[in-house]
Amino acid sequence: MSDRLRLGRRIRAARLEQNLSQAALAERLGISASYLNLLEHDRRSLTTVLLLKLAQVLGLELRDLAAGSDAPLASDLGEVFSDPLFEDHPVTPREIRELSETAPELARAVVRLHHAYTTSRTSLDSMAQRMADTQDGGGEDMSQELASIGRVRLSSEQVSDLLERNKNYFPELEGEAARLWREATIDRENLFGSLSRHLQARHGVRVTIRTVAEMKGAVRRYDAPRRELSLSEVLRRGSRNFQLAHQIGLLECGETLDRIAADQYLTTDESRSLARVALASYFASAVLMPYDDFFEAAEQLRYDIELLGHRFRASFEQVCHRLTNLHKPGSEGVAFHMVRVDIAGNISKKFAPAGMRFPRFSGLCPLWSVHAAFLQPGMFRTQLSRLPDGTAFFSVARTVRRHSGDFRTPAVMYAVALGCDLASARRVVYADGIDLTNIDAAVPVGITCRTCERISCEARAFPSLQRALSIDENVRGVNFFAPVGRVGDGR
Repeated sequence: MSDRLRLGRRIRAARLEQNLSQAALAERLGISASYLNLLEHDRRSLTTVLLLKLAQVLGLELRDLAAGSDAPLASDLGEVFSDPLFEDHPVTPREIRELSETAPELARAVVRLHHAYTTSRTSLDSMAQRMADTQDGGGEDMSQELASIGRVRLSSEQVSDLLERNKNYFPELEGEAARLWREATIDRENLFGSLSRHLQARHGVRVTIRTVAEMKGAVRRYDAPRRELSLSEVLRRGSRNFQLAHQIGLLECGETLDRIAADQYLTTDESRSLARVALASYFASAVLMPYDDFFEAAEQLRYDIELLGHRFRASFEQVCHRLTNLHKPGSEGVAFHMVRVDIAGNISKKFAPAGMRFPRFSGLCPLWSVHAAFLQPGMFRTQLSRLPDGTAFFSVARTVRRHSGDFRTPAVMYAVALGCDLASARRVVYADGIDLTNIDAAVPVGITCRTCERISCEARAFPSLQRALSIDENVRGVNFFAPVGRVGDGR
């Protein structure tokens, strides 16, 4: 069956999401309800003209109705079924793809169920470890603490999904940021002073800079009864401006934040609260780096992150975040994916547009340059990479250091990577001098070991879902799980 014929369930899902009956949608499309019923059951072919009209009537982009729109869901399912839990029940990539296409809500339920399972398993392991270490009771308090951790982990994934569904672009918040610039008559050279005066004039809020001891571990604290916003002395200029703008977003954009956070897939109070924080941060970035000015500068400077940081008084990581927001129709920047990892390989931030996925339940492939960035702190590392399906992309990575309070505070270092497809890489300064046409020279990477098809990868840490584990104690391959041949068998 062609990809076009497989759009029926997506059309039905989009119609139901907007609470439209078949008759109502058919009337808007200028077709009969019976014909729409046939389309939704994949019994009639969808013409290009009708596809365009569907996208217009439902307020969707063509990519939302395209056959590849289930690719992220299929990727998540693939990672779920790579769990050793399913080793005795192997599921083929074709079966995974068919499930995501024909029953997307069921597929999402499976992903959510597995997420709950892995969270509970991690919590139980942590509880057992703590009980073994302490041997002093406190089981009930410990159970409540670990349950809370599990909910937060689930909530953070839901917020990541919210950002990805919106391509990390929220025009309402861009509009709110533009409004603030008009109303506050912001002076770009004195952003801190402008935002502080606005808080005082509009909300009666006084801004103070306090010592580390006074802040007691916080970098920003708003005291509503006293109408006082305190910022830590350890914050640098760009971070101070960001925290000011973040608080203004919470005070002035509450209705907008609540409306976006009312997303049906945010299922817990924690996820909605985390979404408000993430969206307020989005607003703050839009204030520090207004869309049109930032887009023009990014194109002019060919996405030079450091130069953009100097021009807009923003940190390296803030600029990287903002570069993932450039999806305004008519002024679209390079479609970057972004990931941040710590030195142990834990993914703490991620944004993946269509075509790129990051693991939910396990670690990222160690061959990505984001890990190698720790070998040369502060230096840029570029990489031309190729996934097992042949998709190639270009990335640049560099370490960032979190500001410490005093010499007793351990330094925390992360690595941040930005990546894009090869066609867009030509617009990026970091790709100068790299032969983007030589795909054979690309580093063969995967997403995570369990779903990677490269059985004989020297960096493999776990067996692959793609092939049954076969161990010969007398022969050692390039990795512990790699298949090996016997002498004389031609392999």
